[in-house]
Amino acid sequence: MTMTSDTILKVEDLKTYFPTRTGVFKAVDGVSFELKRGQTLCVVGESGSGKSVTARSILQIVDRPGRIESGSIILAKREGNAVDLAKLDPRGKEIRDVRGKEIAMIFQEPMSSLSPVHRIGEQIGEALRIHFGTPKKERRERVLELLRQVEIPRPETAIDRYTFEFSGGMRQRVMIAMALACKPSVLIADEPTTALDVTTQAEILDLIKKLQQSHGMAVLFITHDMGVVAEIADEVLVMYRGKVMEHGLVDKIFHAPQNDYTRALIGSVVKLEKKAEVRLSRPPIKPDTPALVEVKNLSLQFPSGLKAVNGVSLTVRPGETLGIVGESGSGKTTMGRCLLRIYDPQEGEINYRRPDGNIIDLCSSNKSELKNIRREVRMIFQDPVGSLSPRKTVGQIIAEPLKLAGMKGKELDDRVAELMQQVGLEPAWRERYPHAFSGGQRQRIGIARAIAVKPRLIVADEATSALDVSLRSQVLDLMMKLQDELGLSYVFISHDMSVIRYMCDRVAVMYRGRIVEEGETDQVVNHPAHDYTRALLSAIPHPDPRDRRIQKRFRYADGQTAQ
Repeated sequence: MTMTSDTILKVEDLKTYFPTRTGVFKAVDGVSFELKRGQTLCVVGESGSGKSVTARSILQIVDRPGRIESGSIILAKREGNAVDLAKLDPRGKEIRDVRGKEIAMIFQEPMSSLSPVHRIGEQIGEALRIHFGTPKKERRERVLELLRQVEIPRPETAIDRYTFEFSGGMRQRVMIAMALACKPSVLIADEPTTALDVTTQAEILDLIKKLQQSHGMAVLFITHDMGVVAEIADEVLVMYRGKVMEHGLVDKIFHAPQNDYTRALIGSVVKLEKKAEVRLSRPPIKPDTPALVEVKNLSLQFPSGLKAVNGVSLTVRPGETLGIVGESGSGKTTMGRCLLRIYDPQEGEINYRRPDGNIIDLCSSNKSELKNIRREVRMIFQDPVGSLSPRKTVGQIIAEPLKLAGMKGKELDDRVAELMQQVGLEPAWRERYPHAFSGGQRQRIGIARAIAVKPRLIVADEATSALDVSLRSQVLDLMMKLQDELGLSYVFISHDMSVIRYMCDRVAVMYRGRIVEEGETDQVVNHPAHDYTRALLSAIPHPDPRDRRIQKRFRYADGQTAQ
């Protein structure tokens, strides 16, 4: 096989199959590409397209019973010789020598890849000990140098801390430091920013780019977000159901896509660049409409001393969507949970107007009052998997709140079927369990359960952040359709300004427990008054490779700003 001098990895006709009870699942079906030194190739596609299995095949870490069926993965090693990774024993010494040393990988969820019982310095230094036998003192020096490279503050103390003492973004930096320890020639990044908020994501993308330039690495970056692709890719490989749909330079993929699937992926990101059409046709809510919920000076301090919500006041009017936006740790989820009294705030009022016009302060309501109000105020959670019981069928899950309300028999069955239709699911699927559904379908099940008892207010906590971009706009459109049909109000909590811009009437921006800016969404997005809001907006990946903005974004540091 011939390889040009700048090609470091050549994958040809790769097939990775998983035998199942019903036949063979072709996760990767004839994929070919080349990875060149110093370049970034983005592999993009929705969940289940085979992108992660492609990456895992390269390092021979495919989960059993999956296996590489055929094809070749040729790596140009540093010694100058080439090796076909596909032919190596997944448990043999040869492939272990490649992992971490020649090719390193960063995973989506740092928490599951890092040990909770070892200090991070030991974990980062482990690869140096295994591959090079580096003595302890030198290892520590090299680890400190790596921590500085990935911009972890105070590396001298950070080196001796444990994983749980770091935030999500900092853990991902630890993972990158670990990946870079042996100066690999290829870095595989599998959805490394999916679980992070936009500003942290922008920092990590920046960091990978900077390190790539200084180390001359080739980067294989796996993502489902076309905005990220536009910001960082040199070349793009579009995958769908195990096959390559399209492959080419980033500019060509975005400005002259040949494939319908590629066009749909780009379209779903571009769609979130502006306000939803449904909202444009709605009559504005009259400012003098009595509030459905009025929050006054709400504060909540955790036993650790952290003031998660600090003097927050806001209003939600009937039929309105109020967005609450901010990074991880800004207090937005805690705020949402206070609204349902999952947490008990220490100060302030949450005045809720009942259907009969009576106003009740939820902060001082007793248990029986709260039980009634929880039919009217419901919640949709971020993680559709964690919030659905795996032991119940979908029909039983959706029926739960209805049973509590006293519904049974045929009436209950009919209502479950009607709810499933309302959220775009086949009523015939009611006997299936949650694991048989995709992420987007599970979120629809969560929505069906939330609207079952005809609530008036729904608190949606990061309801679309775990979804592919193509599904994100579908679920948001569904929520707006239901809002019009059922006269719902939403408090929509998100770290993604593009989702807020698409769906919310008004927005409150939270930073460290306080609201730093509030107003009509258009006003806040187009003319932000606070520097923190500007930073959030400028960190959104822009889906056009000719106009890359992340490197030039506006950064906010407490009380001061930096371009």
